[in-house]
Amino acid sequence: MADSNFVDYVKICCRSGKGGAGSMHFHRDKFTAKGGPDGGDGGRGGHIILRGSKDVWTLLHLKYRKHVIAEEGESGGSALKSGAQGEDEILLVPLGTVAKDAETGEVHFEITEDGEERILVPGGRGGQGNNHFKTATRQTPKFAQPGEPGREEWKILELKVLADVGLVGFPNAGKSTLLSVVSAAKPEIADYPFTTLVPHLGMVRYRGDRSFVMADIPGIIEGAAEGRGLGHRFLRHIERNSSLLFMIACDAADIKKEYKILVNELKKYNPELLHKKRLLAITKCDMLDEQMMNEMKALLPKDIPSIFISSVSGFNVDRLKDMIWDQINN
Repeated sequence: MADSNFVDYVKICCRSGKGGAGSMHFHRDKFTAKGGPDGGDGGRGGHIILRGSKDVWTLLHLKYRKHVIAEEGESGGSALKSGAQGEDEILLVPLGTVAKDAETGEVHFEITEDGEERILVPGGRGGQGNNHFKTATRQTPKFAQPGEPGREEWKILELKVLADVGLVGFPNAGKSTLLSVVSAAKPEIADYPFTTLVPHLGMVRYRGDRSFVMADIPGIIEGAAEGRGLGHRFLRHIERNSSLLFMIACDAADIKKEYKILVNELKKYNPELLHKKRLLAITKCDMLDEQMMNEMKALLPKDIPSIFISSVSGFNVDRLKDMIWDQINN
């Protein structure tokens, strides 16, 4: 199944390279029997680096790579020659990848730009050669620094989908159908809950050469903030969206109540999500006439712009795109 290729969480053991030892050496040639210290510095151990790539959309390539090991630095040589640096280990990751410490949960950084590089685990520094330790009273230092050891640490990489607008709603609210209509994305669509098990991204063309990115997020259920259903696995994807499009089917028993549950789950997970711009789309409205829609307007939440749509018939879909465009660009 294609969806199994979407991996948004990996835990890996990272070991950076040990720094090379400094050299304890004295200059010798056919004219000089006892020259001064000329030991070179050791090379730095290899870093483990994350590099953002717009061509990578999943962490699948790291799922089965449990150990990442960078090269050790080489020792310094004579004639002040420095040892070669250990080769860095560079891991390509999707934009929106967050790096954390596996033991403490501390967030180190987030990769958000193509080509952006951040050091995940630094390599050990190379030791200084004995040339650095000569003084007026100690002209023949017979010691040099050893290389600094590398670091071995467990890290967690989590992907947060980057999109202009994220679709938020209960399972089977019509999110996947809308995405398939307005973009070239082909999410699985069926008449049962949790058809969408992973986020899908679609590029939505808007009036000419303009476009925006829409993300179909797996459906929320009550208790998702505590980990029920798909829980935190999908809620973190909402954090990186500029705007949130709430979607509730027109045949819902209580639209206001469903909207309140959705908002409450976002609040419990991360209160900052409530500061994002919001729209409400009442879906599957091809089964309603104008009089029914006018009667339903009185039952909608008052604190959010709303619109009735039908992805199947195309009713109000262009107007919805206008509303999304205006919101994400204001």
